[in-house]
Amino acid sequence: MYYVIFGLLGAALLCADQWVKAWTVAHLELWETAPLFPGFLELMRVHNYGAAWSSFSGQRWLLLGVTGVIVLAVLWALIRKIVRHPLGILACCLIISGGIGNIIDRLRLGYVVDMLHFQFWLSYPTFNVADICIVCGAILGAVYYVLIYEKHDGRKQNGATDPASGQ
Repeated sequence: MYYVIFGLLGAALLCADQWVKAWTVAHLELWETAPLFPGFLELMRVHNYGAAWSSFSGQRWLLLGVTGVIVLAVLWALIRKIVRHPLGILACCLIISGGIGNIIDRLRLGYVVDMLHFQFWLSYPTFNVADICIVCGAILGAVYYVLIYEKHDGRKQNGATDPASGQ
């Protein structure tokens, strides 16, 4: 049941990401800003040809490949039911949703549309809804792995073998 609920949440967040990006492109010129929460967060249209902090800028196909492999690996962990705890499932769905959101931009445009910018933290990069999903998913995934995985989804749960081992 959690797979369905969190899968639908991931799909909704993917749609929200694409909608916000489309709205930004339709209403703001490149580098133009609009207040969202004055003094805290503004919309600023940026085209990011790289990853976080513009690392690997201009490496479109490398970034597509790496992101695609990560999304497929996380999806594989869900399909194989290696991750069964609700927190782990949520983390995976967020990572997949954000990854697909940025893959769509890279394939369609050659860059990722970013628009969320902290006004009080000038050196912090501009980001988008997909990036929020990826970061939140990674944080939840780390919490899941450190605190829950071994107890709930680890190798020997109630005498069963780990599905990742193929047994």
